[in-house]
Amino acid sequence: MFYQLYALSHAAAQPYRAFADAARLFYSNPLNPLSHTPFGRTAAAMAELFERTTRRYGKPEFGLTSTVVDWKQVKVSEEIVWSRPFCDLIHFERAIPAGRRPDPKLLIVAPMSGHYATLLRGTVEAMLPHADVYITDWADARMVPLSEGRFDLDDYIDYVIDMLHELGPNVHVMGVCQPAVPVIAAVALMEARGDPMSPSTMTLMGGPIDTRKNPTAVNLLAEEKGIEWFRKNVIMQVPWPEPGFMRDVYPGFLQLSGFMSMNLDRHIIAHKDFFMHLVKHDGDSAEKHRDFYDEYLAVMDLTAEFYLQTVETVFVNHDLPKGTMKHRGEPVDLTAIRSVALMTVEGENDDISGLGQTKAAQTLCVNIPADYRVHYMQPAVGHYGVFNGSRFRSEIVPRIADFITSYGKESRTAIRPRLVKSDKAKAQN
Repeated sequence: MFYQLYALSHAAAQPYRAFADAARLFYSNPLNPLSHTPFGRTAAAMAELFERTTRRYGKPEFGLTSTVVDWKQVKVSEEIVWSRPFCDLIHFERAIPAGRRPDPKLLIVAPMSGHYATLLRGTVEAMLPHADVYITDWADARMVPLSEGRFDLDDYIDYVIDMLHELGPNVHVMGVCQPAVPVIAAVALMEARGDPMSPSTMTLMGGPIDTRKNPTAVNLLAEEKGIEWFRKNVIMQVPWPEPGFMRDVYPGFLQLSGFMSMNLDRHIIAHKDFFMHLVKHDGDSAEKHRDFYDEYLAVMDLTAEFYLQTVETVFVNHDLPKGTMKHRGEPVDLTAIRSVALMTVEGENDDISGLGQTKAAQTLCVNIPADYRVHYMQPAVGHYGVFNGSRFRSEIVPRIADFITSYGKESRTAIRPRLVKSDKAKAQN
C-alpha cells in the first residue's frame, strides 16, 4: 500500500505544482514590473523551489552531440544496437574520418541501483575522445509489463555476456559501482568456458567486490538487517496505471530517500543556496543546481528478484570473495580469469564502497599475471568523484585510456599465465 499512497499523494499535489509553476512564470516574466523587484524574485524563487521539490523527475537524456577526436570536433549520435526487455545497449557513434585507425571498443556497464544510466553522462563524455563507447541503458522496472518475465542477478550477468558477444572480440569492459560484481562474474564464466569473446581488459571502479573490507554504513545495514528484513520492508508492487502494474519492485524513491538521508544537511543547504541564487538573480549558480538535481532526483525501480539476490549475494553472504557464488548452478571461479587485464579504481573518501572493497579483485584474481594488473586510488574524492568531476577527467581518465591502449589483446605480447589452484582459504582473507 505504501507505493500506492506515494503515487496518490504525488497525483494529489499536481494542481498545486501547476499553480506554483504558473506563479513562477508570472513573477519571472520580464514584462511584469514585479519581476525586477525583490518581492517578485522571492515569489518566483518560492514557487520554483516548491515545484521542483514535489516533482517526479523523468528519465534524463544523455544529450552528447559532439566530442573532440585528434584535436578536431566531431559529431556524436546515439544508436541502440542491442535490445532486451530490461536493457538497451546504446552506441555513441562518432563521425570520424573514414580510414582512420579505429579506437578500442569500450563497454561501460552502468549501475542498476536506482539511477538511470545518464548518471554516467560525464563518464561517457570523458571517454569519447579515447574510445568507441557503448553503455548499458537499464529499464525502469515499473515500465516493464509483467508479461516480459523476471529479471534477477543471473539475468544481469547473462545480459553482460550477450552484449560482449554482440560487440565481438577485443572489447574493453568497465563496471562502475554496483556492476563490478556481475561484470567480474561474467568475465570469470567466459574465461572458464574458454569463450573467445572474453574482453581484453576489465576496469572496475568503486565496486563492492568484498564489502567485508572497510565496511560503510550501507554495508553494515545489510549485514545487520538480513535479507528477510529487506524482503518484508522494501519490496512493493507497482501501482496502477503504470505499465509494470503488479510487478514486485524495490522502488526508486526509497533508494533516493536513503541516499538523501546520508547527507541530508548537505542537500538542505544546497536547496537553501539555490533559493538565494534565484533571489539574487545568479543564473549560472542556479542552473548548476538544476542540472545536478535533475539527474540526482531522477530514479528508477528495480525488480524485487534482482535487488534481493544482489543484497543477499554481495552484502549479506559475501559469496564472491568467499568463492561460493554461483550463476545458474555454475561456480563463479575468479581464478579462471587469466587473459583479461585488470584495473581497479577507488576513491579515498568513498562512503558507498569503502577503500579496499574494489581492490580486493586484485587479490581474488590470482591467475592474472602481475604485469597485467593496475590499481589506482584517487585522493580527495568520494564515490561520485570516482567516475565524474574534474579530478576524474584530469587524473583517472588518462590512466584508464593508457591502460586500455597498453593492455588490449591486439597490442600485447604473448601472455604466460601463472596457474594457481583455487584456494578458498586465501580468498577469504
